[in-house]
Amino acid sequence: MNISIIILVLAVSFVIWSTAYKKLNPFFALSIAALGVGLLSGIPFEDVAKQMKTGFGHTMEKVGVLIILGTTLGMLLEKTGATVSMAKYILKKVSEKNAPLGIAITGYIIGFPIFCDSGFIVLNGLNHSIVKRTHWKMAIMATSLGTSLYAVHCLVPPHPGITVAIETAGGDFGPIILIGALLAIPAASVGLLYALWKGKRVADDYTPPEENEVVEAERKLPSVGLSFLPVILPILLIGSGAFVKLFSEITENASLFSRLLLFLGDPIIALGVGIVVSLFLLKKEDKPHLSHWITDGVEKAGGILAIIGAGGMFGEILQRSGVGSDLGSLLTGASLGIFFPFLITAFLKTAQGSSTVAIITAASLITPLLKDLGLDTSLELSLAILSLGAGSMCVSHTNDAYFWVISRFSNLSTAATLKVYSVATLLMGVVTQLLIWGVLIVFG
Repeated sequence: MNISIIILVLAVSFVIWSTAYKKLNPFFALSIAALGVGLLSGIPFEDVAKQMKTGFGHTMEKVGVLIILGTTLGMLLEKTGATVSMAKYILKKVSEKNAPLGIAITGYIIGFPIFCDSGFIVLNGLNHSIVKRTHWKMAIMATSLGTSLYAVHCLVPPHPGITVAIETAGGDFGPIILIGALLAIPAASVGLLYALWKGKRVADDYTPPEENEVVEAERKLPSVGLSFLPVILPILLIGSGAFVKLFSEITENASLFSRLLLFLGDPIIALGVGIVVSLFLLKKEDKPHLSHWITDGVEKAGGILAIIGAGGMFGEILQRSGVGSDLGSLLTGASLGIFFPFLITAFLKTAQGSSTVAIITAASLITPLLKDLGLDTSLELSLAILSLGAGSMCVSHTNDAYFWVISRFSNLSTAATLKVYSVATLLMGVVTQLLIWGVLIVFG
């Protein structure tokens, strides 16, 4: 085996071992792995640190502002009560007899601006209330909500993993947001259907919380229309910009309207618009807290950006070391195609737990191999990136922090969460990947 492949295997094994078993922060795990690959692969000593800084800087340049804006928007929607307002509206429309469907739709919509763990925690009280009032089991409700949030988190920017993958591989945000949002619907549906089927068959080990833990906030919630607007408007702007870019030749002679749509359709500008609109959700009593909430959003982004930056260092060193071309030669004739990004990410996700770390690491590995895999066109590149997202779903289990959010906040046993939620994430990833393969066959 080529020495560079051995170095790669050792580096990835170190990241998995140190993060999953030694609980080392992923920032340091990825940084140490990047340093080790650089030194062992023959990059001159004086260039290793330089390349690491270059990788970190390029990654921050590409996604730093996007992720800060995304976390800030999510924080404002959470603190103003907009997420609960949206959830209650959807549940009212579908009725309590269809509560799992309602909570899944809620998770899908709220999942766009809010990270899956935050979204689950915010809506957790609503889930407990539904279980208390109806015949639905918590295993069904928790999995329906958890998987719908998870589908969007893995497939749709500005969530960090897929965002970094787009920038690493050189993809286009617009088409991937639109295709990813569409793919997240069947992915969430798989989670819902499996929850309905398996959730009825597991032992009901749900422990009701103390009465005061499920009391809903007394504050008056914002209007439904205004609550939805900061979520839907950025998606529409990004979609409009992508449409203009795809079907219009933008030149200096382009209409002012087309150029305006391109400007507003930039993901950073679109999220900024969403934040501005979310300010109308503030009530008089909220205004003294606004600065603190925004600070919380930025601080939440800080830890994520550190991991993403370290992933950028690792990716830069991997590309400079030439391991990509060596791996491409090794895979020649393997005919893995669109399934290779999925399998690599699924292995990393299952082994070390973090979807973000898995997709960032896998993106660095597969980017130099796209031609060898026969993924040359713009559509093929978009689908390859979404395959990374599908792989990052498989499998969420006991080494994933989100698994424990679902288990502990829902008062479910580990065994029940594994049987319902974890298996659902495996099925979600596989079905999503098969759909991506089908799109490639039909349109590729």
